[in-house]
Amino acid sequence: MKVDVDILSPIQRKIHIEIPGEAVREEFSRVYGALSQRARIKGFRPGKVPRTVLEGIYGDEAKSRTLSRLVEQSLREAVKEKGLHVVSPPEVEPGELVEGSPFSFSVVVEIKPEIEVKNYLGLEVERIKLTVEESQVDEALSGFQDAHAHLQPVEDRDVVEQGDCVLIDFSGTIDGKPFAGGQGENTLLQVDGGSTLSQFEEAMVGLKRDMDHNISVTYPKDYGNRELAGKAVDFRVHIKEIKKKILPSLDDEFAKDYGECASLAELKDKVRARLESELREIQNRELKEQLLTRLIETHPFEVPTAMVDQQLRYLMERHQRQIESGGSSAAGQGPSAEELRKELSPQARRQVQTMLLVEKLAEQEKIEVANQEVQQRIDEVVRSAKDRGTVVRDFYRRDEAREELGSQMVFDKTLNFLLEKAKVEEVEHAKTKVDEGRKKG
Repeated sequence: MKVDVDILSPIQRKIHIEIPGEAVREEFSRVYGALSQRARIKGFRPGKVPRTVLEGIYGDEAKSRTLSRLVEQSLREAVKEKGLHVVSPPEVEPGELVEGSPFSFSVVVEIKPEIEVKNYLGLEVERIKLTVEESQVDEALSGFQDAHAHLQPVEDRDVVEQGDCVLIDFSGTIDGKPFAGGQGENTLLQVDGGSTLSQFEEAMVGLKRDMDHNISVTYPKDYGNRELAGKAVDFRVHIKEIKKKILPSLDDEFAKDYGECASLAELKDKVRARLESELREIQNRELKEQLLTRLIETHPFEVPTAMVDQQLRYLMERHQRQIESGGSSAAGQGPSAEELRKELSPQARRQVQTMLLVEKLAEQEKIEVANQEVQQRIDEVVRSAKDRGTVVRDFYRRDEAREELGSQMVFDKTLNFLLEKAKVEEVEHAKTKVDEGRKKG
């Protein structure tokens, strides 16, 4: 087999392959041999059908199958022989296939770019000086307290007030027609709770229990669900129950019952430590993003389109799964597929750039992750999954899942190496909130 490679660009190659006539003849024979075994032709036993009969019935299929096998097998050998790391499906330009004659064809493929990462030790990055304020600790505690509140039925009135929690059935229509996600039964809603559209919550105030009410809500023009954005929606609402949220006292007993602490002061210290830990994680993530940006800026290279397209498909599929996990109320929300593609394309490109750069850097520094380390990480993930642990462990029995996890661990390990070697300067910055919405202690 003869193989020649033309360099079309830093990431594109055109491979010319010529297969000897004898090899072509042998492949034709193998294909017809397989056809003879499976063909069911009246008057002939399986495996005993004459070649001329098979050619008359299956000639086109045999030629097509022979061509595919010749291309697949010889391309695989050629790529290995030339040491090419192909990242795209081949664009095949076949020649004329004649049994017993040499067969020539060419393919155009994208390959990983050849990168040499330089000057990556001592990269300069800035860490913003951030501290956890007392107000942030107090707000986190308030959220924790709110998470352990209980609802008490309101008996002394039958009219909804601000701050109430109401159990409702509702159905909505636009121009008299129902829409996806516009119906619900036994839905618990906190009035002025910020969990849904504020206009809808405000419309609950003044409604009476055990009665049906008609309300109209106009959705903002920039609302996430394009089906509802800027439109007036008519709702039929039935108030089934009115309840008040009763907060537990924020004291030592609360700390013992819900925070596994001996006192409120100890719970405060625990919350502060958690916020400080999360603050450090935020700072480290930002430092690593700066490092990746420095690498991209100082190492320009052509990025394979096929890799960007594959990453873009992954990001779009992940976005779709997130929408679907939101239930029927999320249907139709967010940008169109074309808008989403345009929005996510720069992110996909950057992710491919960083993957290629970090992958090469890990190779240069011989940064690896042992199988034992991968297994330890899997065990940690299984433990944290609790009831879903068995499902998670089954997932990581797949070779591709373990390989992907190992690659991510090498990526993280390499970034940690870069951060250890970086020159970090602390700078002043406006105060930033840290995970104030979490409701745990």
